[in-house]
Amino acid sequence: MAGEVNIETESLLKVGDLARQTGKTVRAIHLYEELGLLTPAVRSKGGFRMYRSDGVKRIEWIQKLQDMGFSLTEIRVFLRVWDESATAPEAMSTVREIFQAKLHETRETIARLTRLANELSESLAYLERCRTCNPEHHQSACSCCGRSGQDGEIPLLVDGIAKR
Repeated sequence: MAGEVNIETESLLKVGDLARQTGKTVRAIHLYEELGLLTPAVRSKGGFRMYRSDGVKRIEWIQKLQDMGFSLTEIRVFLRVWDESATAPEAMSTVREIFQAKLHETRETIARLTRLANELSESLAYLERCRTCNPEHHQSACSCCGRSGQDGEIPLLVDGIAKR
């Protein structure tokens, strides 16, 4: 039949080989199996889990989703929704919605992190100018010394240290 793989002719991977190829631990692969994210093709006569070569791609897919912020539980729900879709268009529509939501969330995270990076840069520039301060000054004067050339504007990340 078209699309079927003959397990006897396909090269199968033991769980340890799959782990090495993907950089995952054997325990992680077993967890993926327990959660229904990965299924071994067969068990060997010795009881070893044997995986098809496309198991590598599945693990890379799982890792990519985790990199995007999906938990393993969310990935499991994702797959359940996929499996329960009545038609391909319905399944793809659901995937599109999930990915659109994740893209929106990712862009919001990037914007937040960009603002934080800017605040850190401003704070570091301010702190760099503090190197010219006299060693005998007390840190309580740091939030009001005016020596930094910022006209009294002290970045919150620096100013917040002295404000209790």
